[in-house]
Amino acid sequence: MRNNINLITIVTACYNESENIDTLYSRVLDTLQKNLNNLNYEFIFIDNASTDNTVDKIKQIIKKDKNVKLIVNSRNFGHIRSPFHAILQSKGDVTISLVADLQDPPEMIPQFLERWKEGNDIVLGIKKSSKENSLMFSIRKIYYRILAKLSDIEIYQNFTGFGLYDKRVIDSLKQMRDPYPFFRGMIAEVGLSVSQIQYDQPVRTRGLTKNNIYTLYDIGILGIINNSKIPLRLAIFLGGIFGVFSFLIGLVYLVTKLLYWDTMDIGVAPIIILTSFMFSALLLFIGILGEYVGAIYTQVLDRPLVFEKERVNFK
Repeated sequence: MRNNINLITIVTACYNESENIDTLYSRVLDTLQKNLNNLNYEFIFIDNASTDNTVDKIKQIIKKDKNVKLIVNSRNFGHIRSPFHAILQSKGDVTISLVADLQDPPEMIPQFLERWKEGNDIVLGIKKSSKENSLMFSIRKIYYRILAKLSDIEIYQNFTGFGLYDKRVIDSLKQMRDPYPFFRGMIAEVGLSVSQIQYDQPVRTRGLTKNNIYTLYDIGILGIINNSKIPLRLAIFLGGIFGVFSFLIGLVYLVTKLLYWDTMDIGVAPIIILTSFMFSALLLFIGILGEYVGAIYTQVLDRPLVFEKERVNFK
């Protein structure tokens, strides 16, 4: 059992979330004051070069609460690098990651801390259900199941990053020099003791989601590439199977043609269909190989997660 905690760190990444910042801050502060006896805290916001007045709103909060800190990125570094950079700035005994759109309920913080006091180093918020588009939620669930099957390590399904992480976990993450990190896989890689709390994800009520087809594909393929070699090995196996299959088909056609030389017409359609199929499979696996090469290239460059334009209230 753990009893003492000197500092809790709350981390929130944001981009054009001016409509949600004040409400998020108020709900976090109310939770800390009402349930945790004014526990010492730091609230780190990292802004991904917002084009609205998100930064101004956070600076207004800082004027009245010196526990709030702000990092402003020099440009938009995306939804993967920016949150991870902020998490690595934590000084707390525990760190809690919350999204800015209020779909991660701040009221769950006391539950996370109770599980931490029981000896768990990682406490994950697991989506039991979601009020987002039902089709998207179903697609996400299918993706997590596929990723869990492919991955070399245990992947926590329906986990998006919302959770509590002990200082030991943050220190372990700092040792992973990954310029384009798949945070969910890294948490699984760290291991240690894990507890899961299910919750119902509310719908976004203000502002527009920053997710689109590209960002969803980006995080999806990153999870597979960073945690599994199966797609590469699948290309080898299927290449062998297709090769044997093509040889057998060719052999059947040859024997049949020799037996029925004058009457058999091979036709163009089967050749075109088989050729199109083979080229499609070839392009698919070239694309998979390209993703792995791209991941290696990113690692070799070893660029910083973000470049900061401004820090406010850091000492």
